[in-house]
Amino acid sequence: MNDSRVIAAVPADGSAAGRFVDPDWTAAGSRRARVALGRLQTLWINTGTLCNLTCGHCYIESSPKNDRLSHLSRAELRRYLDELAELGHGTHTIGFTGGEPFMNPEFMDMLADTLAAGYRALVLTNAMKPMHKCRAPLEELRRRYGEQLVIRVSVDHFRPELHREERGRRAWEPMLQGLKWLSANGFRVHVAGRTRWGGDEAALRAGFAALFAAEAIAVDAHDPEQLVLFPEMDVDAPVPEITEACWGILGKRPDQVMCASSRMVVKRKGADQPSVVACTLLPYDERFELGTRLADALGSVPLNHPHCAKFCVLGGASCSSG
Repeated sequence: MNDSRVIAAVPADGSAAGRFVDPDWTAAGSRRARVALGRLQTLWINTGTLCNLTCGHCYIESSPKNDRLSHLSRAELRRYLDELAELGHGTHTIGFTGGEPFMNPEFMDMLADTLAAGYRALVLTNAMKPMHKCRAPLEELRRRYGEQLVIRVSVDHFRPELHREERGRRAWEPMLQGLKWLSANGFRVHVAGRTRWGGDEAALRAGFAALFAAEAIAVDAHDPEQLVLFPEMDVDAPVPEITEACWGILGKRPDQVMCASSRMVVKRKGADQPSVVACTLLPYDERFELGTRLADALGSVPLNHPHCAKFCVLGGASCSSG
């Protein structure tokens, strides 16, 4: 069997007609790959899609006006923390994403509850004004919980002009100020960069390393956990459907894909209660909504979306770390 089986579902004209439709079969008639949840290592909490920025290529379309995902409440998070304890899956990380988590008015209480319950907390932030307003309570949590709290800052590129191209002309200096403050005050800091401008990984890591050294930022750019480089997710780009045969062809295993170890909680605008979705990358696609309880979301997930192929299987990326 050769690699033509992997790309057999891509039409000659590059279109997506008929692809990523049936949860069990690809357009070419092969059995679609599925990923079983092995252990729920990471539970992601989407704190809401409101953000202080409107970025050029935000996968979740966060902005100061997008409230398609409402602010999750402290009480709602506590219910999921209680259910985690009941399930006994050995979950070790609660990841917070948005939008911008620090814009949720109950976020600092949610973060404190998570850490007090013994979980490692991973916070994804742009490190700008909303985070700056929370410096005092953040410092208190760092003093109390140390490296149990991880802050991952989005720095799209080590060149300021490219970061500004994505996030706006006033985005670099406040981000850098926040990143330097976190590092100088002893926080465990990670950085998320992007590969959308090209360049090989070694060159990107070298460029980030030079930035971190120049600004005295305590992040090891050559550690793939401390500096995560995300591939782009163009839903219109032609990508192959992943079949069961692809695991052997590509030399990958289902347990290496993000949905084998994580789920995300979201609250849709107007909904009475939050729901659990399969993936951080697919918050709006109702095909990946698994129920309102974690117990409803423990089954397998069909890789029935272009992001499954480009980001997770072929791109080898994951939002989780550690």
